Amino acid sequence: MKLVTYATATGDRAGAVMPGGDNVLGLAQAAELLDVGERSRFVSLQAIIEGGPEALHAAYSMLDKAPDEAVVDTQSLQLLSPLPAPVQMRDFLCFEKHLLQAFEAGIKIRAAQSEDPEKTEVALRASGRFDVPQIWYQQPVYYKCNRFAVIGTGEDVVWPGYSSVMDYELEVAAVIGRQGKDIPVSSAMDHVFGFTIFNDFSARDAQTIEMEGMLGPAKGKDFDGANVLGPCITTLDEIGDPYALEMIARVNDEEWSRGNTSTMHWKFEDMIAHASRSETIYPGEVFGSGTVGNGCGLELMRFLKDGDRVELEIEKIGRIQNRIIRNEAQG
Repeated sequence: MKLVTYATATGDRAGAVMPGGDNVLGLAQAAELLDVGERSRFVSLQAIIEGGPEALHAAYSMLDKAPDEAVVDTQSLQLLSPLPAPVQMRDFLCFEKHLLQAFEAGIKIRAAQSEDPEKTEVALRASGRFDVPQIWYQQPVYYKCNRFAVIGTGEDVVWPGYSSVMDYELEVAAVIGRQGKDIPVSSAMDHVFGFTIFNDFSARDAQTIEMEGMLGPAKGKDFDGANVLGPCITTLDEIGDPYALEMIARVNDEEWSRGNTSTMHWKFEDMIAHASRSETIYPGEVFGSGTVGNGCGLELMRFLKDGDRVELEIEKIGRIQNRIIRNEAQG
């Protein structure tokens, strides 16, 4: 099942995409019409996730019956982020190819800014500063994202005023469906509700500077609209194998990036087991995969321009598209 959140004149609603994708069933309205239990269980995707297998089973039942009064044409909807303000967001770094290529790009950029690029490049390589840290091979690493900076497909992202170099990042994210602590790898996938697309927009120049502080990304990632989720959450049963999903990024309809979840070094089971060590994880938390190899402009040495439309597509989930714009004060 593909579950969405959409805007109406009376507030946000949760819906299920009907077969064919042309219509969405408003689940709270359907629950009332079909008398399947408390309407409050279906007022949001967070409520559905917290409702567990029983709520999901009821949603499937309503989708089969689909009263006409609760059906809305997909083309008329304003889709929002499936989870407009997730309870928690963590972004991992699970693709080795991305890490290797990002470090290589970092060397090239630093060298190009020096008086003697060739000499500087040799020195940077010899310094070891751009080698993959051994800890990355020993455990999954992550940072916690700004959950209040989440938007959905179709919304514009305003270029942060302190940045000159903007980038997209092509990621898939797991949404946690069941609370747990000290979860073993062997049962970690039992805690996944479904998957969504994640575009982790990044102010690369700000990120480069702040990472010198050896604490993690901050303003390189934290600005309004930086985290795009959508267009839906595809439930685990419909995804099938989460490690066989084709991933594509296009800018202004030109394909820039392509990858596959099969290339993940760390799997979602590893992320969940690691994050839940002596810590409870909760329904509705979002676990980002990190950028797939070739999945950002940094790796390609191509960056976004004012007005660019970025479209990310992941098999079995769908597409999200956002335009990045400078506000008038930035010129």
